[in-house]
Amino acid sequence: MTRQESRGPDLADRRALDRLLDAAVRRADKGEDAVAELRREHAGISPAELIGRLEKRYLARSARLGGAVGAVAAFPGIGTLAAVGLTGAQTAAFLSASANHVMAVAAVHGVAVDDVERRRALLLAALLGEDGAKAVSGQLGLGTLYWARAALTRLPLGTIRAVNKTLTRRLVQAGLARAGAVSLGRLAPFGVGAVIGYQGTKIMGKNVLDGTREAFGPPPATFGATS
Repeated sequence: MTRQESRGPDLADRRALDRLLDAAVRRADKGEDAVAELRREHAGISPAELIGRLEKRYLARSARLGGAVGAVAAFPGIGTLAAVGLTGAQTAAFLSASANHVMAVAAVHGVAVDDVERRRALLLAALLGEDGAKAVSGQLGLGTLYWARAALTRLPLGTIRAVNKTLTRRLVQAGLARAGAVSLGRLAPFGVGAVIGYQGTKIMGKNVLDGTREAFGPPPATFGATS
């Protein structure tokens, strides 16, 4: 086997992940709307309370996405075949929900993330959880884990692209292995898949919450203008 052939599956995974991430970050334009909506519904809400509501909403959505596929798999005969087709769509939906969540948290912190590469860096780091924040801080030589608030909008795009390559490789090697296990669990028959899918995707959602907290740090004391 040649060196290029041995890297084939990894390269294919990265290309597939790139397509999914690109679609998710390009559609991640609902963050500020979600923040504005919650502030209208809950007058006087603090940034910490608002982020708490965003986290609960996101986690519930993530869990439902996993459970929905498992529920389809509960039907004998056609269920598993249908669920196999749905897992790709559910993965895309999970990434889209994750992207919109991190953009909403960015808006609360007053951090504008307008271009695709910076959005991608933020989403990738969030998907990797605490490891994502450590990887970014280590690569950039930052003295703080709260890299998004400190440096995301100030770094040149060339640096951001280099960070994205590192994070994508890490996610293919580690994160997608966990996601694949969850996907297989969702296909378990007779309703068991619904439970596994719900809990598994919920765990993945919690990982995103950890990564987002590590990227931005504690909630701000007050709402500031997006910068």
